Amino acid sequence: MQEKLPHSNREMFSLLSDLSRAVRCCQQEAVFCEDLTFSQFFILDLVAEKGQLRLSELHKILSVDKSTTTRLVSPLVKQGLVRRQKSNQDSRAINLALTKEGESARKRVWACISRFVDVIQAAIPQEKQAEVYGNVKIFLHAMQNACAAGPCRI
Repeated sequence: MQEKLPHSNREMFSLLSDLSRAVRCCQQEAVFCEDLTFSQFFILDLVAEKGQLRLSELHKILSVDKSTTTRLVSPLVKQGLVRRQKSNQDSRAINLALTKEGESARKRVWACISRFVDVIQAAIPQEKQAEVYGNVKIFLHAMQNACAAGPCRI
């Protein structure tokens, strides 16, 4: 027998479903901007911020297995945006570094993201923006805690 959910739980579930559909443009497999997926750009940006990034460090940051990290990095290498190089400290370790084309692509994607964010911000009244951002951060934190516990294990 299925238990009837209180109205507020149904509304929250509907909100989560709508939110999930709204952010599909940022899903891992969809092209986001400049022929890069959101995840690939995230990697490109991380490498740029750090100067060099160990592949093993990237596994931990992305919280995915090694094969998934390799699958995300490979197109960046093939496009000439990132280069793999052996570490000077450990010959088994691989470092990732941005190429000049990678730096250029990063700038173009940031311009694209800026336009995307401008459209979002324009839809939120100026006087409500700080409140909306603060509330979204609170909501994300609550979601991260709930997801870490597992939706059906709570």
